[in-house]
Amino acid sequence: MRLDLVVPIFNEEENLPELALRIKRVCDEIADLTWRVIYVNDASTDDSLPVMLAQQRADARFTVIDLSRNFGHQAAISAGLAHADADAVVVMDGDLQDPPELIGQFVEAWRAKAQVVLGRRRSRQEQGLRRLGFDLFHRLFQRVSDYPITPNTGSFGLLDRRAVEQLRKLPERHRFLPGLQTWIGFEQRTVYYDRQARAAGEPKQTIRRLIHYGLDGIFSFSYKPLRLMTLAGTLISTLGFLTAFYFIAKRLLGYEVAQIGFTTLVTLVLVLGGVQLVAIGLLGEYLGRVYDEVKARPLYIVKAYHGLHGHAPS
Repeated sequence: MRLDLVVPIFNEEENLPELALRIKRVCDEIADLTWRVIYVNDASTDDSLPVMLAQQRADARFTVIDLSRNFGHQAAISAGLAHADADAVVVMDGDLQDPPELIGQFVEAWRAKAQVVLGRRRSRQEQGLRRLGFDLFHRLFQRVSDYPITPNTGSFGLLDRRAVEQLRKLPERHRFLPGLQTWIGFEQRTVYYDRQARAAGEPKQTIRRLIHYGLDGIFSFSYKPLRLMTLAGTLISTLGFLTAFYFIAKRLLGYEVAQIGFTTLVTLVLVLGGVQLVAIGLLGEYLGRVYDEVKARPLYIVKAYHGLHGHAPS
């Protein structure tokens, strides 16, 4: 069996030495396995690239794809998948929150005919606002998704060659790989694990990027926000027509119609205006993503290859 490990890297110089040691220890213990690491340097600003290049010079099984700028976590993974050509591919982060020791269980599941193996988190170590945000997102995503997506999963897992080929065919730019790897189907298995704290350094995904990533997941797999706005508009319109009919009927029957006060009028205007602005904002989110797809810019641009056969170093 040939196995590729795709590892997106952004400012992980402190974790790379231990990551390489643990990968080698785990993969060398798996019988009948030939393996290769594909690091994808997402324009790191620390010494991550020199560390990766030193590992590549010391061990040819470590290779590096150096992107021209920071394209983001999902684009970096997509770059690695595009250059992987093994029988199966493991995708994992470089901060050691995804324990390399699970690779053996992924391979075992693959050899038992699973084509997609998902790493599902039993627990996670994040605290505070980040933990609250992760929990809220997964609960919300399960409710709004139009397609059943396995909860509490990320990009960590194994993909068979056929699954990787199908992922490559998906053209969207705003990619949510935890959803896509479930969406493609095939024979799927789940491996449960406890997500660890970062081995060193601070999280590289800011709250802003995580929110953007979560929105990509929701808008890529759900039309429910649009349907909710349609329902809200229908209910408010119905309530307005019923109120108008009530006052018109009272006037025609000769009853005195009390004047609507200023407070009531302002409240109605603000409520209706707020609902309209929210609806326009939702339309803008979907339309902006359509605009990005129409432009058809590449997901990433490679600046240099190091150690990949068939690709000359730059």
